[in-house]
Amino acid sequence: MTTKTHSSIASSKDKLMDDLQMVVADAEELLRATSSQAGDSAVAARARIQKSLQVAKERLVDAQDAVVARTKEAAKATDEYVHENPWKAIGISACVGAIVGMLIARR
Repeated sequence: MTTKTHSSIASSKDKLMDDLQMVVADAEELLRATSSQAGDSAVAARARIQKSLQVAKERLVDAQDAVVARTKEAAKATDEYVHENPWKAIGISACVGAIVGMLIARR
């Protein structure tokens, strides 16, 4: 993974966390507003919560799309490597299988 990709992922993650924190803060405000009154402040808080939820949902969809794209890229790179180096791939798979087998046998 490149540094640019890693920083982009970290930035998206931070923005998503900020959006989710905003949703929680708005939800808490809504609870406080509706516990004492059901007037204009409750309506405004509900509107902010709906907007925050929509933004968070959009960010989650974008994050999911990015993960799917990176997964496809990784699968393609792995496929190319295996086709170019079949014996290395077989050797690596055998070693990983042996290690997993030993770990399972220890339990």
